[in-house]
Amino acid sequence: MQAVVFGWLIYSHTKDPMALGLIGLAEAIPAISMALFGGHLADQLNRKKLILTFLFMLFLVSAGLTFFTFNAETNFIRFGTLPVYILIFLTGLARGVLGPTISAFFAQLVPKTLYASASAWSSTVWQLGAVTGPAIGGLIYGFLGAFAASTFVCVFIVITACCYLFIKSKPALRASEGISLAESLTTGIRFVFKNQIMLSAITLDLFAVLFGGAVALLPMFADQVLGTGAEGLGLLRAAPAFGAVIMALTLAHRPPVTHTGKKLLAAVAGFGICMILFALSTNFYLSLALLALSGMLDSVSVIIRSTIMQVITPDEMRGRVSAVNTIFIGSSNEIGAFESGFAARLLGLIPSVIAGGAMTLMVVASTWKLAPSLRKLELKNLHSTG
Repeated sequence: MQAVVFGWLIYSHTKDPMALGLIGLAEAIPAISMALFGGHLADQLNRKKLILTFLFMLFLVSAGLTFFTFNAETNFIRFGTLPVYILIFLTGLARGVLGPTISAFFAQLVPKTLYASASAWSSTVWQLGAVTGPAIGGLIYGFLGAFAASTFVCVFIVITACCYLFIKSKPALRASEGISLAESLTTGIRFVFKNQIMLSAITLDLFAVLFGGAVALLPMFADQVLGTGAEGLGLLRAAPAFGAVIMALTLAHRPPVTHTGKKLLAAVAGFGICMILFALSTNFYLSLALLALSGMLDSVSVIIRSTIMQVITPDEMRGRVSAVNTIFIGSSNEIGAFESGFAARLLGLIPSVIAGGAMTLMVVASTWKLAPSLRKLELKNLHSTG
């Protein structure tokens, strides 16, 4: 919901694709900067309390956005877009800690033999929120305005915090005690870079999202290509997550434990093709279908990568390894948003998305050739050795 509010609010007052790209950059920089330290905290402190602390920070940010949107026109005239970008920056700081902490906490709650299925169910529930959030946010924004949409965001953050209160705390193993902070921060990086399967899976996802994503430009597609308003934007934002839910439910019952690497590479290639076709589409319903299909294919990648990470990583390192994942993947959407905005200004809206999809296909081809261990990956073998 907040992504729709931020995106449409900025675009409606600037009509500039670069302004949309800067939204991603404003969130990615602090998220990346905080991720390693957030992972360190997740391996040293009570993870549940850490999550609740930074959810409270997200609540304060959302409350600030709500206050700004109460009289948005006047505030934009007086202050410009800077206050909104500051709030986005603070959101990134919170995400830099929440990302690795939530991932590490999740792994403590589930037996290792159930990681593939649990990751699929977790992805399903998350994607359900991602489906309903943009759709509801776009509808509320379109019919009731930005203030009402921002208020709903605050309410749902409070509900999220209440849900975490019902989960019992789990003490984390602290193998990093007695080592320096610098060594602790770099442990996760060394672990990932020494594991060829994990590194290649993360790198593949990173570059695919970095070049292939078009989500940041959806306000422009909704306005200039498809002729819809904030309501249509909400549906476009929800479509990938809707497709991801369908695929995640399927994989929850039938985890991709055989021919895993080939399925991963095929899914990322299909994602790139979907982006190219989406750029060429001028029909709203066809565009929705292509975005939903891209979400289905992206879900395959997310579930396989998260399962690999959970199975291979020791519990005492989960926070820091998750932090590396956050740096590579968690912020690739935001950096990709900046790249999309820059490319759209440089090449034009449609050519930039086509070029991004083509780059995704090139990344898949390179990974197929350079990472045979990933291509030959059988997830069932990881379970048997994990």
